[in-house]
Amino acid sequence: MNGETRRLSRALRQHVESLRALGVAAVPATEPGHPATVRWRGGRRECRTPQANGPPSKEEQLASLAEAVAACRRCPLYQTRTHAVISDGSPRAELVFVGEAPGRDEDLQGVPFVGRAGQLLTKMIEAMGLKREQVYICNVLKDRPPGNRTPLPEEMEACLPFLEEQLRIVRPKVICALGSVAVKALLGPYVAITRVRGEVREYQGIPLVPTFHPAYLLRNPAAKKLAWEDLKKVKSLLQQ
Repeated sequence: MNGETRRLSRALRQHVESLRALGVAAVPATEPGHPATVRWRGGRRECRTPQANGPPSKEEQLASLAEAVAACRRCPLYQTRTHAVISDGSPRAELVFVGEAPGRDEDLQGVPFVGRAGQLLTKMIEAMGLKREQVYICNVLKDRPPGNRTPLPEEMEACLPFLEEQLRIVRPKVICALGSVAVKALLGPYVAITRVRGEVREYQGIPLVPTFHPAYLLRNPAAKKLAWEDLKKVKSLLQQ
């Protein structure tokens, strides 16, 4: 099996895993109709049938994905979570930030990056001339690891199809990977953040810039200058 065949095989396997995570058991061979889309509104589950003149919107697709995450039992983390933490920001964003996993504040509120690291990320976004609601923010893991420990490889593998589906739906212009866990999830398990930070890599045809996680910057303020250089590179890619 040559490299191209292996790459296609891996992409197909990941796509199948994403479909399974969404509850798709089979793909019809003929043109499908317009099934009802499950979404959440005000804490209630409701079904909405897409209009016949187009496919489900990004919002509808992400709402279905959120329900799949809430029902996921692929790793034990669901047993200790308060809320599954899916995303924050715009489904139509040109820039996506991918972090590591929810912390205590995120687990309690069900929103990514709302603690001290999240406050710093918001300042970083604003320094780029953007607003938080203009970007899309998510994590590799959707549930908090106990004690905020580093995610285990099997936990990352279990959650990766959800992240891949989020990026497929949003299809941003640029991805910014925050920290080691996000870099390994998107670029490979043997890629070190210290070696690729600030470089322009690629994920599924989308430019990807790795930089330090805001939590690391809180512990190492001197690295903020390097992170700002990375964000300027992200901004330049957005403007191209």
